[in-house]
Amino acid sequence: MKETKLKIRVFDDPALRKKAKLINRITSEHGRILSQMAASMYEGGGIGLAAPQVGISEQLVVMDIGEGLYKLINPRVVKRQGTQAISEGCLSVPGICIKVKRAKRVWVEAKDEDNQPLKIEADDLFACVLQHEIDHLKGKLIIDYASLLDKLRIKRKLKALKTDAKTCKLQL
Repeated sequence: MKETKLKIRVFDDPALRKKAKLINRITSEHGRILSQMAASMYEGGGIGLAAPQVGISEQLVVMDIGEGLYKLINPRVVKRQGTQAISEGCLSVPGICIKVKRAKRVWVEAKDEDNQPLKIEADDLFACVLQHEIDHLKGKLIIDYASLLDKLRIKRKLKALKTDAKTCKLQL
């Protein structure tokens, strides 16, 4: 069977604003999707990718901050500690970086593709990426954290992304 390449959705795509559904029964199809998501993430030069970013409304996340690939199903933050502010980019909002205030350390529970429970304690960049990707599962983007000044600064870029997205839709 030929693998279908997943297309990363860009700002203003309605799929990015939908709340992803919990997965009640993990199947081999989820494992296949997670692998395809990882390939798309690496190809796009990202360090994290959530299923809504490829038009799939399920709670699936892949990430790799240089310490190995994580494939998470139904991830949720169960505890937060401290604060940090890191300038974040996003594959779905290309060319835009926003300084986002998040917890410095998080504890996350999830399942892996074999339906085994995972407990992750993460800090610094790893904690940031986990929170960023879990935000995607809730329909939240980095631009939602933008200050008024940031919104004014990125307004033109966002308008260009909207125009590019509409042009791409017409070409399909």
